[in-house]
Amino acid sequence: QVQLVESGGGLVQPGGSLRLSCAASGGSFSSAPVGWFRQAPGKEREFVAALDWNGANTYYADSVKGRFTIFRDNAKDTVSLQMNSLKSEDTAVYYCAALFRWGMPLTKVSSYTVWGQGTQVTVSS
Repeated sequence: QVQLVESGGGLVQPGGSLRLSCAASGGSFSSAPVGWFRQAPGKEREFVAALDWNGANTYYADSVKGRFTIFRDNAKDTVSLQMNSLKSEDTAVYYCAALFRWGMPLTKVSSYTVWGQGTQVTVSS
């Protein structure tokens, strides 16, 4: 079964940038839509961004639109999230997930069957 591993989290000042990466091991997610979600303390996990299997279509939460960019490299079996103009409210654990149940909405947590372990992003001065 494919496993996902996130990397690239850390501490950044407001207005700064980070790039998160999600890599597959033990299998491939190159044929599956992939999404990024985040969960702040005391809050539910929420949708951030997603793209379909070839990256032709991308989707973003309103809160990150224009600041975050999701993209993939299927040759390397990776999906990345470029985060610019970061705000304190972007602080959360970020998870990538792969969707292997065809026809399910890409913006819903419940659609995804394979999740990474998460990486912490902290935006603070």
